[in-house]
Amino acid sequence: MGQSHSDLPLDGITVVALEQAVAAPLASRHLADMGARVIKIERVGEGDFARHYDGAVRGQGSHFVWLNRSKESIAVDVKSESGRRVVLDLIAEADVFLQNLAPDAADRLGFGADTLRAEFPRLIVINMSGYGSAGPRRERKAYDMLVQAETGMISVTGTPETATKTGVPVSDIAAGMYALTSILGALFRRERTGKGATVDVSMFDATVEWLGHPMYMKMYADKQIPRVGLGHAAIVPYDSFPTSDGQILIGVQNERGWRTLMVDVFGREDLVDHPRYATNIVRVENRAEVDEMVGSLTRLYSTAELDKRLAAAGVPAAALNDMGGLLKHPQLDERSRWRSVGTEVGPIDAVLPPMTFSDVEMKMGDVPSLGQHTESILTELGRTADQIADLHRDGSIG
Repeated sequence: MGQSHSDLPLDGITVVALEQAVAAPLASRHLADMGARVIKIERVGEGDFARHYDGAVRGQGSHFVWLNRSKESIAVDVKSESGRRVVLDLIAEADVFLQNLAPDAADRLGFGADTLRAEFPRLIVINMSGYGSAGPRRERKAYDMLVQAETGMISVTGTPETATKTGVPVSDIAAGMYALTSILGALFRRERTGKGATVDVSMFDATVEWLGHPMYMKMYADKQIPRVGLGHAAIVPYDSFPTSDGQILIGVQNERGWRTLMVDVFGREDLVDHPRYATNIVRVENRAEVDEMVGSLTRLYSTAELDKRLAAAGVPAAALNDMGGLLKHPQLDERSRWRSVGTEVGPIDAVLPPMTFSDVEMKMGDVPSLGQHTESILTELGRTADQIADLHRDGSIG
């Protein structure tokens, strides 16, 4: 495969991604951000179904444009013999093969890890799934909401009255980030040993990892942590509090912070050593009383005035923004985090990825149209114009 020459950390690495939805595309997009060449294999005619979740971005799916910039799209019928051969030829030239098909689907197509690594021992194969490669739920559907429910994530999210899933697909995102981490680790190990790797990453395992605190509370204290809305199950005060014209979030994590809040912000030294407020343990025990008392003090100020007082005292606080507030946030504007990327219907705005290298900006390439690179990639693989035309005619490519 062709290589560019730059200071991007993964320049020269080629990834073949047989992917859809969120988890795997998130991992591969971050690889593309860091300079890897990512070839996305999509279904002929339909493509990644995330293309069609909505039409919010000038007719394009918001999930898709978020997760698929800087990739090349090749539309292939992987169930046809000639289409399968195209994918195998791509894998032969790749460093990483990433897939999140249904259980056993990759093996049935001839893309199983054992088969591929027997032929390509330096290849890194990442298998992503909902529940892992074994166990009683191995073959069950694993949408983000279902995994949040199965792991207990929903049981600790929401208000005391109502359990809820998170507003973004955290099980998908967690799995994508662990896949990314494992790929980087496997590439580093290959530099030292020459060995490839087979790695399984499941949404279930990734979400369980994030539940360490509530899990250990149950295991060793036999306590199901309560749902506390914007609050924190183990820290008080840590919540949204009313102001004279809105709300503000305040978080106090230790006794020094409590003293600062009471004395430097509110001038209430008399409350610092109150027997029901003096330590975090007793504040948690008296959560409702503490929150009501703090709220009676925050109401005395406007949101802007209180935010300035909290900032001056060094007390952690934040505005309760919505998406409109985020889009206008000065942390994005003043740090120049917005970039323009191309799509098939014209440029759109996108935010730079979180990894900020001091000497090189992450790649912000175009979002591909379905099959945009099919013919150029096949030409690169050595297919002639006549062979490509034949593949089009029999529906093996799009």
